[in-house]
Amino acid sequence: MERKKTLVLIIDDHPLICDAYVNALNFIEKENSETSFKITLTHNCDDAIAKIKESSNRKLKYELIFLDIKLPPSKDKKILSGEDLGLTINKLLPDSKVIVSTTYNDNYRIYSLMKNLNPDGLLIKNDITASELVNAIKLVLTSPPYYSSSVSQTIRNEMLNDLLLDKIDRRLLYELSIGTKTKDLPTTLPLSIAGVEKRKRNLKNIFDVSGLEDKDLVNKAKEKGFI
Repeated sequence: MERKKTLVLIIDDHPLICDAYVNALNFIEKENSETSFKITLTHNCDDAIAKIKESSNRKLKYELIFLDIKLPPSKDKKILSGEDLGLTINKLLPDSKVIVSTTYNDNYRIYSLMKNLNPDGLLIKNDITASELVNAIKLVLTSPPYYSSSVSQTIRNEMLNDLLLDKIDRRLLYELSIGTKTKDLPTTLPLSIAGVEKRKRNLKNIFDVSGLEDKDLVNKAKEKGFI
Protein backbone atom coordinates (compact mmCIF):
# COMPACT_ATOMS: atom_id res chain seq x y z
CA MET A 1 0.00 0.00 0.00
CA GLU A 2 1.31 3.44 -0.93
CA ARG A 3 1.88 5.71 2.04
CA LYS A 4 -0.15 8.92 2.32
CA LYS A 5 2.31 11.80 1.94
CA THR A 6 1.70 14.69 4.36
CA LEU A 7 3.54 17.94 3.63
CA VAL A 8 4.93 19.52 6.80
CA LEU A 9 6.44 22.97 7.38
CA ILE A 10 8.47 23.61 10.54
CA ILE A 11 9.07 27.28 11.43
CA ASP A 12 11.45 27.57 14.39
CA ASP A 13 14.87 29.12 14.93
CA HIS A 14 15.98 26.62 17.60
CA PRO A 15 17.73 23.54 16.13
CA LEU A 16 16.91 21.34 19.14
CA ILE A 17 13.20 22.09 18.83
CA CYS A 18 13.29 21.39 15.10
CA ASP A 19 15.02 18.09 15.82
CA ALA A 20 12.33 17.21 18.36
CA TYR A 21 9.58 17.78 15.78
CA VAL A 22 11.43 15.78 13.11
CA ASN A 23 12.06 12.92 15.55
CA ALA A 24 8.40 12.83 16.58
CA LEU A 25 7.28 12.78 12.94
CA ASN A 26 9.78 10.02 12.13
CA PHE A 27 8.49 8.00 15.08
CA ILE A 28 4.89 8.32 13.86
CA GLU A 29 5.97 7.38 10.35
CA LYS A 30 7.71 4.21 11.57
CA GLU A 31 4.74 3.37 13.76
CA ASN A 32 2.16 3.74 10.98
CA SER A 33 2.89 2.09 7.63
CA GLU A 34 0.24 4.23 5.91
CA THR A 35 1.72 7.60 6.92
CA SER A 36 4.65 9.48 5.42
CA PHE A 37 5.85 13.04 6.02
CA LYS A 38 7.71 15.35 3.65
CA ILE A 39 9.32 17.94 5.94
CA THR A 40 10.48 21.48 5.10
CA LEU A 41 12.45 23.47 7.68
CA THR A 42 12.56 27.26 7.92
CA HIS A 43 14.23 29.30 10.64
CA ASN A 44 13.08 32.90 10.13
CA CYS A 45 10.07 34.95 9.08
CA ASP A 46 11.34 35.82 5.61
CA ASP A 47 11.97 32.22 4.55
CA ALA A 48 8.74 31.10 6.17
CA ILE A 49 6.55 33.65 4.41
CA ALA A 50 8.14 32.70 1.08
CA LYS A 51 7.30 29.02 1.67
CA ILE A 52 3.76 29.86 2.80
CA LYS A 53 3.07 31.96 -0.31
CA GLU A 54 4.64 29.32 -2.54
CA SER A 55 2.49 26.61 -0.98
CA SER A 56 -0.69 28.65 -1.35
CA ASN A 57 -0.17 28.61 -5.13
CA ARG A 58 0.39 24.85 -5.34
CA LYS A 59 -2.20 22.11 -5.64
CA LEU A 60 -0.53 20.13 -2.84
CA LYS A 61 -0.33 22.44 0.16
CA TYR A 62 1.21 22.13 3.61
CA GLU A 63 -1.15 20.09 5.74
CA LEU A 64 0.71 20.50 9.04
CA ILE A 65 2.65 23.56 10.18
CA PHE A 66 4.70 23.94 13.37
CA LEU A 67 4.94 27.63 14.28
CA ASP A 68 7.23 29.19 16.87
CA ILE A 69 5.83 32.48 18.18
CA LYS A 70 9.09 34.08 19.30
CA LEU A 71 10.78 34.81 15.97
CA PRO A 72 12.70 37.97 15.00
CA PRO A 73 10.82 40.36 12.68
CA SER A 74 11.08 40.05 8.90
CA LYS A 75 13.55 42.32 7.15
CA ASP A 76 10.80 44.66 5.95
CA LYS A 77 9.22 44.66 9.45
CA LYS A 78 5.81 43.71 8.01
CA ILE A 79 5.92 40.44 9.95
CA LEU A 80 6.83 41.19 13.56
CA SER A 81 6.68 37.70 15.03
CA GLY A 82 5.34 34.19 14.64
CA GLU A 83 1.93 35.54 15.58
CA ASP A 84 1.82 37.65 12.42
CA LEU A 85 2.96 34.60 10.46
CA GLY A 86 0.07 32.69 11.99
CA LEU A 87 -2.41 35.27 10.73
CA THR A 88 -0.90 34.96 7.25
CA ILE A 89 -1.12 31.16 7.39
CA ASN A 90 -4.78 31.37 8.41
CA LYS A 91 -5.42 33.61 5.40
CA LEU A 92 -3.36 31.82 2.71
CA LEU A 93 -3.53 28.21 3.94
CA PRO A 94 -6.83 28.02 5.83
CA ASP A 95 -7.01 24.22 5.64
CA SER A 96 -3.56 23.64 7.17
CA LYS A 97 -3.37 22.26 10.69
CA VAL A 98 -1.22 24.63 12.75
CA ILE A 99 0.60 23.71 15.97
CA VAL A 100 1.81 26.84 17.75
CA SER A 101 4.62 26.60 20.29
CA THR A 102 5.84 29.22 22.71
CA THR A 103 8.03 29.51 25.79
CA TYR A 104 5.56 31.96 27.35
CA ASN A 105 3.06 30.51 29.82
CA ASP A 106 1.58 33.83 30.91
CA ASN A 107 -2.21 33.80 30.95
CA TYR A 108 -2.49 37.02 28.95
CA ARG A 109 -0.20 35.74 26.20
CA ILE A 110 -1.81 32.32 25.90
CA TYR A 111 -5.29 33.79 25.80
CA SER A 112 -4.29 36.30 23.12
CA LEU A 113 -2.78 33.56 20.95
CA MET A 114 -5.93 31.49 21.30
CA LYS A 115 -8.18 34.38 20.29
CA ASN A 116 -5.99 35.72 17.48
CA LEU A 117 -4.86 32.49 15.82
CA ASN A 118 -7.25 29.75 17.01
CA PRO A 119 -4.53 27.13 16.41
CA ASP A 120 -5.17 23.41 16.08
CA GLY A 121 -2.50 22.83 18.71
CA LEU A 122 -0.92 25.13 21.28
CA LEU A 123 2.13 23.92 23.16
CA ILE A 124 4.11 25.49 25.96
CA LYS A 125 7.61 24.23 25.28
CA ASN A 126 8.38 23.54 28.93
CA ASP A 127 5.33 21.25 29.15
CA ILE A 128 6.29 18.97 26.30
CA THR A 129 7.96 15.59 26.51
CA ALA A 130 8.85 13.41 23.50
CA SER A 131 5.85 11.13 24.05
CA GLU A 132 3.45 14.03 24.56
CA LEU A 133 4.68 15.65 21.35
CA VAL A 134 3.92 12.46 19.44
CA ASN A 135 0.43 12.35 20.96
CA ALA A 136 -0.11 16.03 20.17
CA ILE A 137 0.74 15.55 16.50
CA LYS A 138 -1.49 12.50 16.19
CA LEU A 139 -4.43 14.29 17.76
CA VAL A 140 -4.01 17.45 15.69
CA LEU A 141 -3.93 15.39 12.48
CA THR A 142 -7.02 13.37 13.37
CA SER A 143 -9.17 15.23 15.89
CA PRO A 144 -7.91 18.71 16.86
CA PRO A 145 -7.42 20.72 18.98
CA TYR A 146 -4.61 19.72 21.34
CA TYR A 147 -3.50 21.96 24.20
CA SER A 148 -0.61 21.28 26.58
CA SER A 149 -1.29 21.35 30.31
CA SER A 150 -0.49 25.04 30.94
CA VAL A 151 -2.73 26.06 28.05
CA SER A 152 -5.62 23.96 29.33
CA GLN A 153 -5.28 25.59 32.75
CA THR A 154 -5.30 29.05 31.20
CA ILE A 155 -8.43 28.27 29.19
CA ARG A 156 -10.19 27.27 32.38
CA ASN A 157 -8.96 30.38 34.20
CA GLU A 158 -9.69 32.84 31.40
CA MET A 159 -12.87 31.45 29.86
CA LEU A 160 -14.83 34.52 30.86
CA ASN A 161 -12.02 36.98 30.19
CA ASP A 162 -12.41 38.99 26.98
CA LEU A 163 -8.85 40.36 27.01
CA LEU A 164 -7.48 40.65 23.48
CA LEU A 165 -4.70 42.70 21.96
CA ASP A 166 -5.30 43.28 18.27
CA LYS A 167 -2.70 43.81 15.55
CA ILE A 168 -2.66 47.58 16.07
CA ASP A 169 -1.99 47.14 19.81
CA ARG A 170 0.90 44.78 19.07
CA ARG A 171 2.31 47.11 16.41
CA LEU A 172 2.05 50.02 18.84
CA LEU A 173 3.98 48.07 21.49
CA TYR A 174 6.62 47.09 18.94
CA GLU A 175 7.09 50.68 17.75
CA LEU A 176 7.44 51.90 21.33
CA SER A 177 9.97 49.13 22.02
CA ILE A 178 12.25 50.31 19.18
CA GLY A 179 12.06 53.91 20.34
CA THR A 180 9.48 55.41 17.98
CA LYS A 181 8.18 58.66 19.48
CA THR A 182 4.46 59.11 20.07
CA LYS A 183 4.28 62.06 17.68
CA ASP A 184 5.61 59.85 14.87
CA LEU A 185 3.31 56.86 15.47
CA PRO A 186 0.47 58.10 13.21
CA THR A 187 2.85 57.68 10.25
CA THR A 188 3.06 53.91 10.88
CA LEU A 189 -0.31 53.25 12.54
CA PRO A 190 -3.86 54.01 11.34
CA LEU A 191 -4.38 56.22 14.38
CA SER A 192 -4.41 59.90 15.29
CA ILE A 193 -2.31 61.18 18.18
CA ALA A 194 -5.45 61.06 20.33
CA GLY A 195 -6.07 57.48 19.19
CA VAL A 196 -2.50 56.52 20.08
CA GLU A 197 -2.81 58.00 23.55
CA LYS A 198 -6.14 56.21 24.11
CA ARG A 199 -4.58 52.89 23.06
CA LYS A 200 -1.63 53.43 25.40
CA ARG A 201 -3.95 54.19 28.33
CA ASN A 202 -5.93 51.03 27.59
CA LEU A 203 -2.76 48.93 27.35
CA LYS A 204 -1.50 50.32 30.66
CA ASN A 205 -4.80 49.30 32.26
CA ILE A 206 -4.60 45.80 30.75
CA PHE A 207 -1.03 45.29 31.96
CA ASP A 208 -1.66 47.08 35.27
CA VAL A 209 1.10 49.61 34.61
CA SER A 210 1.10 52.51 37.04
CA GLY A 211 4.10 54.38 35.63
CA LEU A 212 3.58 57.23 33.20
CA GLU A 213 6.59 56.44 31.03
CA ASP A 214 6.24 54.41 27.83
CA LYS A 215 9.22 52.32 28.95
CA ASP A 216 7.13 51.01 31.87
CA LEU A 217 4.52 49.74 29.41
CA VAL A 218 7.19 48.28 27.12
CA ASN A 219 8.91 46.47 29.99
CA LYS A 220 5.62 44.94 31.16
CA ALA A 221 4.67 43.92 27.61
CA LYS A 222 8.07 42.24 27.21
CA GLU A 223 7.61 40.45 30.53
CA LYS A 224 4.23 39.17 29.35
CA GLY A 225 5.66 38.04 26.01
CA PHE A 226 3.88 40.48 23.71
CA ILE A 227 7.11 41.95 22.31
